[in-house]
Amino acid sequence: MEKRELYIKIWRELSKNKSMVFLTGPRQAGKTTLAELISADFSNVLYFNWDITEHRKKLLADPAFFTQIERKDASRPLIVFDEIHKYKQWKNYLKGIYDQFHKAYRFLVSGSGRLDIYKRGGDSLAGRYFLFHLWPFTLAELGKRNRSFQDFSKTPLDLPGEETQSLRDIWERLGRVSGFPEPYLADQPETYRRWSAAYHDQLIREDIRDLTGIKSVHDVESLYLLLPSKVGSPLSMTSLSQDLHVAYNTVQSWLETFERFFLTFSIAPWKAQIARSIQKERKLYLWDSPLIEDRGARFENQVAIELYRAMTHWNDLGYGRFGLHFLKNRNQQEVDFLLVDGRKPFLLVETKLSDPQPSAALKKFQSLLQVPAVQLVEESPGFRLLDNQGIPILVAPAFQWLAQMP
Repeated sequence: MEKRELYIKIWRELSKNKSMVFLTGPRQAGKTTLAELISADFSNVLYFNWDITEHRKKLLADPAFFTQIERKDASRPLIVFDEIHKYKQWKNYLKGIYDQFHKAYRFLVSGSGRLDIYKRGGDSLAGRYFLFHLWPFTLAELGKRNRSFQDFSKTPLDLPGEETQSLRDIWERLGRVSGFPEPYLADQPETYRRWSAAYHDQLIREDIRDLTGIKSVHDVESLYLLLPSKVGSPLSMTSLSQDLHVAYNTVQSWLETFERFFLTFSIAPWKAQIARSIQKERKLYLWDSPLIEDRGARFENQVAIELYRAMTHWNDLGYGRFGLHFLKNRNQQEVDFLLVDGRKPFLLVETKLSDPQPSAALKKFQSLLQVPAVQLVEESPGFRLLDNQGIPILVAPAFQWLAQMP
């Protein structure tokens, strides 16, 4: 069993100052396993899962059922609530038990639904919890070469450590069987294909249908099947609505649902300080990279996952208010990724399969934004550190640079 040390550290940091912590992420990313690993630090643990009928009956009969826990010692118990968001009154329930019991118990609340969407306006749980995300395996987690955030933020273009075959192997495996634990650990193409088909079928035909009330399941499936070919370019919902013969707003709603259930994630264009920028269309990426047949698009998708993982963790830990964007102007010049902290550009990232020369668009946008830049390549014998009018550009193998991200 993978130790998920990257996530254990986040839990320990957040739980120091808050007795209720939310854990959210894709189905089958390992939330139950992580809860078991977290539980190992506690003498007294009670696990509750809304999907288990007997558990559900206990809660409905007695909201404070967990106070009957059999204890091994006098330490504070950990109460794990799994999939509790499926309970219609879950927010009021958690608010009530937090207010009454937060000094006597610790609570870990996990779910595959988007618990974080409730952080928006009108959240009755505001101020009562911290939240963090669990993602499928990434190179930064498996490679275990992470720098501290403070070190990385000062010198993001440094490459501590040499290129190794083990990092390359992990990177190729992620592109071959995804980072979801079951297919990754099996590392068999047949296992991956069986898992992937069952996974998306379950999410769309069961979770999304049952929890959203969407009736056009076949059309939703058709939309999802179109998405692997759309990765890497700004997504036109007008084009998708015409392909599927459904309304624009319907396509938009379905895409939002995919994000809510962690089938996809998307990034918006960066608008500030860029003249003649494209301001509407988003770029979409899949958590299941091997579905993407185009090699270049799959490479970009893998990089996007690594950057998105880093960005969400930095936000979860309170390092800043980071965002991930892309740049594209009306002259069709584009840079794949821009990391920002608040409204301040932080780092430009471009992806190329093998080009050792920084792209003209990368150099142009770097001159405008005055920030460091890295061009990640799939195939390269080494790295190069170049200069663009006094600002550094690193050209490096993707697996070497991404492995050291905090």
